[in-house]
Amino acid sequence: MKRLTITTLFALVPFGLQAGDWGKAPVDKTPIEECVDLGGQISVGYETDYIFNGVLFAGDSVWTDVNYTFDGLAVPVTVGVWYLNAINDSALGGAYDEINAYVKADLGTFAGFDVDLGYTHYTFPEFRSNFAPLGGYGEGQLGISRSLGVVDLKYSAAYAFGDGFISPEGWFHELGVEKSFSLTDSISLVLGAGVAYSDGYWGTSGWNHYYATAALPIALNCRTTLTPYLGYIGGPDTWVVDGIFGGIEPQSDLLHGGVSLSVTF
Repeated sequence: MKRLTITTLFALVPFGLQAGDWGKAPVDKTPIEECVDLGGQISVGYETDYIFNGVLFAGDSVWTDVNYTFDGLAVPVTVGVWYLNAINDSALGGAYDEINAYVKADLGTFAGFDVDLGYTHYTFPEFRSNFAPLGGYGEGQLGISRSLGVVDLKYSAAYAFGDGFISPEGWFHELGVEKSFSLTDSISLVLGAGVAYSDGYWGTSGWNHYYATAALPIALNCRTTLTPYLGYIGGPDTWVVDGIFGGIEPQSDLLHGGVSLSVTF
């Protein structure tokens, strides 16, 4: 993610070296940068359906995210908190909200592949049932991506450190492609598609779901981006997603959408 910045450079120089007229302080004519990177980002959004790893957890939902990237370390490290609250009752019954505290390190590029490593801890303050452990659970994540010229290839793997009963335990893999088209100087169209595989993550193993997405990032200014999107998630009857929560049907063939607003600072 490219970040925009809003700092101003102040220079301190000895009086005798760059003085102009006698008795007047020298004037710094360096152009002022209005979008200098400080590393922070705040985002808010709305989505018609909250879908996590192929599973519908809630309908109309609002969310917010705050994160900061430390660029002065050996590798860039991002820490943040994401919160979602379902406007209506969840797909599992009752109120639903979720807090994710996360950290991610961009490890760099190896043999042409960009690699990142992260950890997320999931908690559910309002939601109490067999599907939400009181203390939440953690998940380690690996991301690998590479530009193939025509499209960008993206792979992610996550391992949930749950108990396999009231929280996921096991691996979840996702492989997809993405292509961005520049429509104007400030508007792009981003298309994506992919497939996911559950290796014990939802208590069973097999192909989980496939998906397609279309997003329209609109740069309102050098710090603010508005992004409406549409998505589709599906899976044949033999795939995992429709059997995860038997009382909630369907978990596939879902058309969903939303919009987000992000501000960097």
